[in-house]
Amino acid sequence: MGSLVKSCLAWPEAARAVARWLSERERIDALLEGLPRELEGVERARCQHLVFGVVRHAGRIEAALDHLIAHPPRFETRAVLLLAGFELIEDRDPGVQAKIVHHAVEQAKTLASPAEARLVNAVARKLAAVLGGQEPPPKLAGADALGSFYSHPVWLVRRWLAGLGAGPTRALLEWNQTPTPVFVRWRAPLAAGVSPAPWAKATPWESFFEVESGHWAQVEAEIDAGHAYVQDPATRLAVDLLAPKDGDSVLDACAAPGGKMLHIADRIREGRLVAVDVSGLEPGDVRFRRLKENLATSRVPVQIVGADVLNPRLREELERQKAPTEYDAVLLDVPCSNTGVMRHRIDVKWRLQEADFGRHSRQQYKMLVAAAQWVRPGGRIVYSTCSVDPEENDQVVTRFVKARPEFRLEGQVIATPWADGHDGAAAFLLRRS
Repeated sequence: MGSLVKSCLAWPEAARAVARWLSERERIDALLEGLPRELEGVERARCQHLVFGVVRHAGRIEAALDHLIAHPPRFETRAVLLLAGFELIEDRDPGVQAKIVHHAVEQAKTLASPAEARLVNAVARKLAAVLGGQEPPPKLAGADALGSFYSHPVWLVRRWLAGLGAGPTRALLEWNQTPTPVFVRWRAPLAAGVSPAPWAKATPWESFFEVESGHWAQVEAEIDAGHAYVQDPATRLAVDLLAPKDGDSVLDACAAPGGKMLHIADRIREGRLVAVDVSGLEPGDVRFRRLKENLATSRVPVQIVGADVLNPRLREELERQKAPTEYDAVLLDVPCSNTGVMRHRIDVKWRLQEADFGRHSRQQYKMLVAAAQWVRPGGRIVYSTCSVDPEENDQVVTRFVKARPEFRLEGQVIATPWADGHDGAAAFLLRRS
């Protein structure tokens, strides 16, 4: 029956969460953290599935609703219609769709009002016909048609068409509209071809496994025991390029939430590891707390410093905390547009603005210049992003190398989701002479 949920908790909580997202545009991760504690296990997973589905397909459903409703209803009622719209997209069987409509009407009576339930009944029936008859746009469709069907801002689709081409753009749009699997990195060494647990499905990437559904309790136990860490395979690219080795001094200049530094620590037996993140400047910041929690499981000690890599007085802070001021290896994983990770950061596309690319690239260049000062002569720095946009990748590195000729580009890797089968990412290895 698709995602039609008969639960007394999951569906209405999903509707309330969607209504808050519509009214406040709260970040999805923060919104889901605020779900009631009594919503646990399968019910919580169902609720999250519904919310993710709505946000992922919001553009397509909203476009259909705008043709069916003269005046936008209250957020609570629109949330019910959006949830019904997602379920109608997910299951096109006419018998199931009739049940989806009936379920939405019954929910609207409580979540909204009897009068609004009548509106939901009339609109949802028409919505089923509209969404049920939609097919993907033709091969040479333009940005408007692609953006509407695949629920992406038209300006972003237009940008990708110009920069990536028609085929990769459609492949990226299709990729972003599919639910993302959960991957874990197994932290202990494994023999080739050996799976650490029955629920761990092998992948082409060493030490990374896909989690089969229905096994989250077992996964959490392995995480708590320090055996596994939830991490997309794309994150390995920057660490592989940095190639940490025993005895290295390593600085992660933008470390939260700590996954890459933990991966570095798992690769070596000894070294001087320092993790710096600006989130430590805000008391009680969730990202800094997670950084500490994640790195607390490291077998190699990691010194954690709350500081901004752009702060000209960072050297004084490092000296005050008795941390090195020169490193064999520096990792700089910069804030970016997240265009490579939109499949699981599903609300990014609705928050991203066209001017953000230029803003990001300017900040990224400044951060690269600032982080490079910590590289000792002969040392190396890896600049990385989770963007597929050249303005944040090649162009930043090219500008830096021209301005700082003592650094040379030694290697790079760029992963695209439609070609590599995991998140998009870019990493560039620069060596100081």
